[in-house]
Amino acid sequence: MTLKLVVANKAYSSWSLRPWILLAHFEIPFEEVVIPMDQPATRATMLKYAPTGKCPSLHDGRIAVWESLAIMDYVAETFPEKAIWPRAKAARAHARSLAAEMHAGFAALRQACPTNFRRKPKPIPLSDEVRADVARLEAAFAHARETFGAAGPFLFGGFSAADAMFAPVVNRLHVYDIPVAQTTLAYMEAIMALPAWKAWIAGAEAEPWRIERYETI
Repeated sequence: MTLKLVVANKAYSSWSLRPWILLAHFEIPFEEVVIPMDQPATRATMLKYAPTGKCPSLHDGRIAVWESLAIMDYVAETFPEKAIWPRAKAARAHARSLAAEMHAGFAALRQACPTNFRRKPKPIPLSDEVRADVARLEAAFAHARETFGAAGPFLFGGFSAADAMFAPVVNRLHVYDIPVAQTTLAYMEAIMALPAWKAWIAGAEAEPWRIERYETI
């Protein structure tokens, strides 16, 4: 049975991108359902798929999984032949720690720089709190690359769930034209060169829906 992934607008949903880019990159077949945000029936429709009334959610027959990290772990368990998480124990532990940090942290950056995959790169004033978030991201990226990333351009060499978790941050750094080190830029370029990333951006640009609070930042 083909997996079904329920996502919100590709233009604005950072959480939806995470499992989507993972499945697409690893060429795991799935059916896509897009539920547009800020519509009269949005929450009722999302509640049909997940008890939180939010996206994303993954459906495998009668099994429903919500929250991006849980979805990624389910995919890793279901497709053990795919290197969803790094194979080496130390690298895998580090990747899971970074993914959890991303899940729970970086609130200042998220609030100041909302996700918009259609935004043309343009800087905005950044608070000290946002700059601190960016500094932590750059340090995390650099440490993972130096310690575990020798085999490829991603955090742990090959693309993994950790990179999927940070993919929306790559968009934020790019579209808000936030100054970063050359090593960070190289990592961002590796993410943005992925066919799965390009497919998501094309989908976002093709969407007819516009939400002004994301467009006017």
